[in-house]
Amino acid sequence: MKGLIESPKIENEGECFSALTLNATSVNVDVYYNKAVNYTLMVTFISFLQVLFLIRQMDHSSTQSGAAKVSLWMIGQQAIMDAYLCLLHLTAGILVESLFNAFATAAFFKFVIFSIFEMRYLLAIWKARRPATSGEGWEAMRRELSVLYSRFYGFLLGGILLMYELHNLLHYILFLLYSFWIPQIVSNVKRDSRKPLHVHYIVGITATRLAIPLYIFGCPKNFLRLKTDIVWCTCLVAFLVLQALVLLLQHYLGARWFIPRQLLPEKYSYFRRVDRGTLQVILGDSNAAADCVICMATVDIGQRSTDCMVTPCDHFFHAGCLQRWMDIKMECPTCRRPLPPM
Repeated sequence: MKGLIESPKIENEGECFSALTLNATSVNVDVYYNKAVNYTLMVTFISFLQVLFLIRQMDHSSTQSGAAKVSLWMIGQQAIMDAYLCLLHLTAGILVESLFNAFATAAFFKFVIFSIFEMRYLLAIWKARRPATSGEGWEAMRRELSVLYSRFYGFLLGGILLMYELHNLLHYILFLLYSFWIPQIVSNVKRDSRKPLHVHYIVGITATRLAIPLYIFGCPKNFLRLKTDIVWCTCLVAFLVLQALVLLLQHYLGARWFIPRQLLPEKYSYFRRVDRGTLQVILGDSNAAADCVICMATVDIGQRSTDCMVTPCDHFFHAGCLQRWMDIKMECPTCRRPLPPM
């Protein structure tokens, strides 16, 4: 309820006070509390969906090779966003005591996402990209863990200070936070990664991440009573959907589908043909047969064979055997040297 309230004129001992006119607004507390509770229920439900999508993605990249394809910056940026949301909802619950339980529930779910699932996933990606460290003992692993956690919480605290100093530029900072798909796009191009992310994870996380900013800045009846900004909301949706669309096209068309062939670096061909002179050096006899160490069967290394793959270290494997192996480890099964992407 909004309107003007005018006080009566007061005359006291000959002194005359003019009337005061106030622009007052009343708030229906019950409606306000209902809106806040409905918002926390929405955040809790969204957090539950994000956990499901994250578990599916973790299963999709459960192998060392699969985890190494996922961008550490992409998961770290989302973990920082969830940590901020956890702190914001917890602070709101402390400030409004009657709504503490509702906001604390939303904060708890956000805490579970970033402290358990996303930090665990960050650790798995970190270990997958440093396989040599795993064999150096607990001391080396503890040093790696301390580096990972110190960087994460350093970025977290630095972001809080940055947003405090630049609170007038909150809309631009949110755009920066919602560029979390870009590190994965760049990583796909650099590594020529094949399907590092599950399609359900891309679509689900894109949709659920948009829910909170669209409610706060796009819903005219939000419980914070903030002025809506439809233009900014439209730009945010277009920005995030464009990132997700590029990722989906990379999933189906290849990581470098949008780069002209002339600009692409030379790529190793696993189906290259080996001349007789090289075969004689490798096998000792140009007519000798090679065995696939994965399935222990003979490999047809003839010039017309389409089932033979050759690694850069000149080891021969069946195409299906090596492709399944590379889904688990990106190293040669024979000599353990790193393998380039297909």
